[in-house]
Amino acid sequence: MSEHATTQETAATDEATQLPLLHRTVRPEWIDYNGHMSEAFYVLVFGYATDAMMIETGLHAGYRESTGCSLYTVESHLRYLRDVAEGAHLAVRTRLLGVDAKKTRFSHELYAVDAPDGVPEPEAAPVATSELLALHVDQRAGRTVPFPDAVRERLAALVEPAPAWAGRSLAEVPAAR
Repeated sequence: MSEHATTQETAATDEATQLPLLHRTVRPEWIDYNGHMSEAFYVLVFGYATDAMMIETGLHAGYRESTGCSLYTVESHLRYLRDVAEGAHLAVRTRLLGVDAKKTRFSHELYAVDAPDGVPEPEAAPVATSELLALHVDQRAGRTVPFPDAVRERLAALVEPAPAWAGRSLAEVPAAR
C-alpha cells in the first residue's frame, strides 16, 4: 500500500485523535453487483488507514527496512453500516485504543463526506467501522518483540477511550431446530 499522499489521499488533522484523517474516493471498480462498494474495498480503505497510522507513529518503511519489524494484524472486526456509492468521498478516523509492550488495539471509522478532503461533521455516523489487534513482529526472527520505547510512547500518547461499539463480538445465531 502506498505511503505517498496524492490529491485523493490528503490528510487533515483531526484534533480529537491527533492523527490525520485518511481520504479516498470510491472508484468504479470498487462497486459490486448490488451497485454499492464491495466489502473487499472497505477492507482495502481500512488497510490504507492502518498504513497511515503506522507512518504517523514511526512504524514507516524506513523503520521496517532498518529493524526488520512491522505490525501484523492478528484480529479484526468489521461492521458494514450503510451502503456507499461510486464517487463517494470517504474520510477515515483512526483511534488508538490501547498499547502494551508488543501489541496495540486500534479502530477505524469510515465516513462519507462532502468533498475529497472533507471532515466528518461531529454528529455524523460512520458508514463502516473496523477494530483491530496488531502485534509488533520481528520478521527476521518470526516472533513478537517489544516496541522501541519511542514508538510505544508515541502510540500510548495517542490512546483515547474506545467508542461504544468497540469490543463487541459477532452475535450468536442459534442453530436451526
